[in-house]
Amino acid sequence: MKIPWLPAAATFPSVDQALAEPDGLLAAGGDLSPERLLAAYRLGIFPWYSDGQPILWWSPAQRTVFDTARLHVPRRLARWLRRCDWEIRADSAFARVMRACAAPRAHDRGTWITDDMLAAYQRLHALGHAHSVEAWHDGRLVGGIYGVAVGRMFFGESMFSGATNGSKVALLALGRILHGWGFPLLDAQVASPHLFTLGAFEMPRHAFCAQVAELTAQPGIGGCWRGRIGPFAPSDLAG
Repeated sequence: MKIPWLPAAATFPSVDQALAEPDGLLAAGGDLSPERLLAAYRLGIFPWYSDGQPILWWSPAQRTVFDTARLHVPRRLARWLRRCDWEIRADSAFARVMRACAAPRAHDRGTWITDDMLAAYQRLHALGHAHSVEAWHDGRLVGGIYGVAVGRMFFGESMFSGATNGSKVALLALGRILHGWGFPLLDAQVASPHLFTLGAFEMPRHAFCAQVAELTAQPGIGGCWRGRIGPFAPSDLAG
């Protein structure tokens, strides 16, 4: 297995060079500077590695995405949402959402959200590129999702639940916000059964990267998103 080691400049090899096994591994090394991270996202590439490894960069053959106009709300979840009295916010607890996503989970060994990743994405957040959407109940953070917005494309990174359905509420709320702002796609990176129940589907790498190139070139929604979203509750997500 041979992959290129990245130079000091924020450049990447063509995604055509990504390995088939492990699926999508493209390059190693480099750094997590804002310039390199944003360059990666514009090319359909993301970092994913564990403590003790070099930074690894990926572009899988199939990309898991959501059409923000077509997120699916299962019937049982819709009934629950209609009774839910939680509050939805954006960018009010970005660092807390990241730390919650990084916390150990059942059946997982460690986390890929390393201290360096925490610091890098908090820098992106301070620059107005990384954002969180959160679910709150009685002043307690019960769910959240974070990711990176470039142009009219949003790249989801991770989400967590501190209560039943917490991550689902955050994901559906993010999808609603993005759809209202003219972001047609929400990147979820890699497949999971949980995501498919909410309407995720797979897109071939080249189709995904073509969409990304078009969408990231459009004017975005920069700065802090707190206060930019209209007031709505989980019950509004039930459909």
